[in-house]
Amino acid sequence: MRFARPAGLLLAAVAAALWAVNMTVLQPLTEPIGPWPEALPGNNAYWARDLRFATIVAVVLGLLLAGRGDSWWARPAVVLGGVWIAVDVAVDRADPTGTGPTVLLAAAGCAVVAAFACSAAFAERRRRDAAQPGGHRRTLTGAACVAAAVTLVAAGIESPTDREPELHPATFGTATLLLVLAVSCALAAAPAPSRARGWLAVAVGAASVLGVLFVRATSPGGGLLPYSLLGGVLLTGVTLLAWDWPGGRPAWSRHGLAALAALIVQPVLLLCAVLVMMMLPIAPPLTELAGNLAINAADSDLLLSFAGVLSGLGMSLLLARPPLLGKHPAPVAVGSPGS
Repeated sequence: MRFARPAGLLLAAVAAALWAVNMTVLQPLTEPIGPWPEALPGNNAYWARDLRFATIVAVVLGLLLAGRGDSWWARPAVVLGGVWIAVDVAVDRADPTGTGPTVLLAAAGCAVVAAFACSAAFAERRRRDAAQPGGHRRTLTGAACVAAAVTLVAAGIESPTDREPELHPATFGTATLLLVLAVSCALAAAPAPSRARGWLAVAVGAASVLGVLFVRATSPGGGLLPYSLLGGVLLTGVTLLAWDWPGGRPAWSRHGLAALAALIVQPVLLLCAVLVMMMLPIAPPLTELAGNLAINAADSDLLLSFAGVLSGLGMSLLLARPPLLGKHPAPVAVGSPGS
């Protein structure tokens, strides 16, 4: 788990930079010009906002990985994510564009990540109670499930026309960042490091990148099959990396059931989350607060990345249960080189 802290901080910083680029380069592309009723936007109009919120989720997950699932990192990171969303709405309302604001926002985001890491590490070292063995593994596995679920959403983001040249690179970059976080969190949750798990992580990551490319190549109108295949590969890979291997080998029967859950349960959970958001609208108030035009009455204003988070939390209830994770690693003393 020695790689967890530098990898998590690096991925969180990359997510902060992507958020800044999205805000100043992509967001202006989604804002209609003119207040006329006939120009009201429709479904998927604010696709850049969805990708931007996915990068905020990536910042939180990166910090959680850097803290190796410790509650002194995880809980404040979730709070930071909520504050970041509020800042996002305020900055969106200001409509920044150009190189200067991009650099400024990216530097500010990276500075926030660095300041958070310093304060969390200081608080962690001052703590006197020992870490609970196994508790961090469950948190990291749950984070991997959330990252995998949001990867599916980011990979499938569409725009009203799907003709913007920036759309495909933005979705691919965001989805790739999230799948790297999913694989990293799962690998950090492993009961013990091994060369076999390391090579398996590389294989899962490579297959998932190909899955993201497949989703982009078949969208729009590609149906559920590309998403199901990507979810099956990524979530099954999470279980192979994070769960215990009795006798030194994966328990293939359990992982087969996990693959079945990834193929069937994950899409159902995502659909249920979208339906809940349609009944309890979250995105329209954010659209209004950001000063953007409301979606026309015939369409829906949805925040699909948040639906992805909800479905990922649901999958974590299935895949991050202690009996599945198996044996606990030896607890590490706070402040030691391996902590």
